[in-house]
Amino acid sequence: MSKLGRLKQRAEFLRLAGTGRKAASPGLVLQAGPRPDQGGVFDSQALPRTGFTCSRKVGNAVARNRARRRLKAAADRIFPTQAREDYDYVIIGRPETLVRPFALLLQDLASSLKRVGALKPADP
Repeated sequence: MSKLGRLKQRAEFLRLAGTGRKAASPGLVLQAGPRPDQGGVFDSQALPRTGFTCSRKVGNAVARNRARRRLKAAADRIFPTQAREDYDYVIIGRPETLVRPFALLLQDLASSLKRVGALKPADP
């Protein structure tokens, strides 16, 4: 399984929060937006870039880290095959992320991708 690119700088998170599309589901919130132009150069082999965050509403540090790990595992399964490579994504954990069955978390992520219009185009 390949690793996804990661968003780590606060400015990248804020850019998606301000200009991206958003879809909420019981297990997570997904923000998605087109990747900024890199001087007209886009690597077609690049994987989608993702960022993960959980607020204190999710719980203490242990609970937040567990929620982030579950979200990362879900993204590693869904994004390589279903997410557009030219988009950036932020996945926000919710209190339900901790107790939601993993299969439903995967469904939440896939349906959120569809709602924000970030599904990978079908190959002809």
